[in-house]
Amino acid sequence: MFDLLEEVTAWAAEGRRFAVASVISTTGSAPRQAGAALAVSAEGEAVGSVSGGCVEGAVYELCMEVIETGVPTRRTFGYSDDDAFAVGLTCGGVIEVLVWPGQGLLRSVRPGEPVALARGLGPSVGAVLVWPDRHEGSMGDGALDAVVVAETRAMLESGTTGLRELCGVELFVESHASAPRMLVFGAVDFAAALTRAGRLLGYHVTVCDARPVFATRRRFPDAHEVVVDWPHRYLSRTEVDSRTVVAVLTHDAKFDVPLLEVALRTGAGYVGAMGSRRTHEDRTRRLREAGLTEEELSRLRSPIGLDLGARTPEETAVSIVAEIIASRRGACGLPLSETRGPIHHEIHPEAVGR
Repeated sequence: MFDLLEEVTAWAAEGRRFAVASVISTTGSAPRQAGAALAVSAEGEAVGSVSGGCVEGAVYELCMEVIETGVPTRRTFGYSDDDAFAVGLTCGGVIEVLVWPGQGLLRSVRPGEPVALARGLGPSVGAVLVWPDRHEGSMGDGALDAVVVAETRAMLESGTTGLRELCGVELFVESHASAPRMLVFGAVDFAAALTRAGRLLGYHVTVCDARPVFATRRRFPDAHEVVVDWPHRYLSRTEVDSRTVVAVLTHDAKFDVPLLEVALRTGAGYVGAMGSRRTHEDRTRRLREAGLTEEELSRLRSPIGLDLGARTPEETAVSIVAEIIASRRGACGLPLSETRGPIHHEIHPEAVGR
């Protein structure tokens, strides 16, 4: 739906009535994925698509009905093995569509900013817009809102769109954000394991090393990008935001000190560096000599990872991503059996960007 943001926000600003049909789930060879949308105004204007043409007419009519009734509608379009053409989906897939009345809530969204929209399905028809540092709207219950906001923000961080069930309420959450970036420096075996773990968590993973013999696609098949460049030079010209992870696995002063000078002065949400405690002390001394402040140095997670007793590259990758998750959520990283209170953490605005 966010692909149609410019059109639907203009309709909302003009006070026009409209409905939006969003694909909320798919199976088989469905033509469009979850999040694809068709918006229809009361005047009959249509933008977007939910099926590439197969069932567009039927969905258009549903949108017109919802504009008149104001009641959201959920409908499945599929096929039978005997007659795949009869119901309109010639591709042989199945799509489930939610048609909902246009909401003034969308006027709060600005093009290009990361935001997610959670809409209740069934009896609960509330909606909540969630940004990294705030939210608007309600599901009609304060306690439920807190849970929905936390889950939706987690989905926003990973750029995930899909169905969720929380506290007995089914939701469709649609995220408008590119995948967060994980920048792994050092083409070593630990980097290969961390790349796999990062990709599993939804990160867009880049491996960077100045040595072309090691930084190869063959050694890092799970990376989205493999870059041959000096790490500090690459990072200085790379876009970084509060969701970005910087993992320095080189533990070689000629690479990691210039790199950390750059990294600790960016807005990266997590900066970690591998090495022994002796290496950490030497590296910290060098960084102070390079002019980094104590506040900048306090952002460095070194030695990288949580204390899990990790030995192998795979275990070390788990240790690192565990610390990344705990840092992102503002959690302590202790065993749950040793903590009290809610298991799932809300992300407070002051934690964003740590």
